Amino acid sequence: MKCSEINIRDPFVLYENGKYYMYGTRAADFGKHTGGFDVYTSDDLKDWSGPTECFDSEKYGLNREVNWAPEVHKYKDKYYMFASFTQENGLRGTYSLVCESPLGPFRPHSAGALTPDCWECIDGTLYVENGVPYLVFCHEHTQAIDGEICFVALSNDLKKSSGQPKEMFTASSPWWADRKLPGEHYVTDGPFMYRTKAGTLLMMWSTFIKHKYAQCIAVSENGSISGDFLHLPPLIKDDGGHGMIFQAEKDLLLTFHSPNKMGLEHLCFVKVWDDGDRLKLI
Repeated sequence: MKCSEINIRDPFVLYENGKYYMYGTRAADFGKHTGGFDVYTSDDLKDWSGPTECFDSEKYGLNREVNWAPEVHKYKDKYYMFASFTQENGLRGTYSLVCESPLGPFRPHSAGALTPDCWECIDGTLYVENGVPYLVFCHEHTQAIDGEICFVALSNDLKKSSGQPKEMFTASSPWWADRKLPGEHYVTDGPFMYRTKAGTLLMMWSTFIKHKYAQCIAVSENGSISGDFLHLPPLIKDDGGHGMIFQAEKDLLLTFHSPNKMGLEHLCFVKVWDDGDRLKLI
């Protein structure tokens, strides 16, 4: 399959032992009641094999509503998937799953959501700083109105959160954000942490700018997850987003889905340049 033939949202690519593994949200009905997740594999990012189911959410009682934004990270010799599901209480949360292979099948690892039970949360991503694992996630605009991006420390086995979540910023905080009437919603989507070759800590994230999906970027002022994040000019403003950065065999790439319209979403790849301080599209 070619990239243009894969209808998917929220793509995430893992490069391991010379092979690319791509995960994402099954795009039907914006990822609701889709029954789980698939993995696609490729040697060159052009031709893909699959899809092969790598998690059956129905089997584990997690197909209540959303099956969103799976990410797979290698951590301590195993592969951990972080994905968002609707909990028994009707609120969304991010869970951890585990497998010995990036191909799956993954099985639930955390006892429940790693995000606060009483919050509406999505799009959790793993980030490790000084040996401490963190979950960076969105506190949904559906509950918070002004969507937030937060982080919470995780236990070393990634089975539960440790401590209280901390807000990093809100969707309305960027200098370029649309100005809205009181009570109108501001969206946060898809955080992903990236440290440059010179040690600068960046966050990729998405929102809507003039009603179009956008790929945004922010930088930690002190190089730590606990620092204040300064918003940089958006990277993409023409209806593409929920991106992540990965090192391909030869190039550093940003992958994201576009357009943000049900039935038309496809994964896209754009080369980026790490100048040590910032990322620039090539």
